[in-house]
Amino acid sequence: MATAKKAAKPAAKKAPAKKAAPAKKVAAKKAAPAKKAAPAKKAAPAKKVAAKKAPAKKRTPNAAFMKAMTPSAHLAAIIGATPVPRTEVTKKVWEYIKKNDLQDKAKRTMINADAKLKEIFKKAQVSMFEMTKLINGHLK
Repeated sequence: MATAKKAAKPAAKKAPAKKAAPAKKVAAKKAAPAKKAAPAKKAAPAKKVAAKKAPAKKRTPNAAFMKAMTPSAHLAAIIGATPVPRTEVTKKVWEYIKKNDLQDKAKRTMINADAKLKEIFKKAQVSMFEMTKLINGHLK
């Protein structure tokens, strides 16, 4: 009987040792794909170089933006009364904003309206993205 117990004990000790060995192999397999991913990154710059060689197409201006628009009386006080395209209206309003230092110091996307701009914006502060929408209401 004593021999049967001794034989059972070594078999029990070997079983956990076998379970630990496959865990090491799995860890070794996980490390191997990481090495394969590194060469794939080296191939990416070659594609970027090929993309730069493609000829660039020249953009033509949209006729709707280039059409001369007449500003309202409130907007004419800022940009002048002569009809100008929408692109020029936006440029002239930005010139006025920068000249009078109306861009908010903390949040640069906001414009603080002075007396002339309040007539157009109807608010004390407007986002630069909302500004063009409000200006378009003053063009004919």
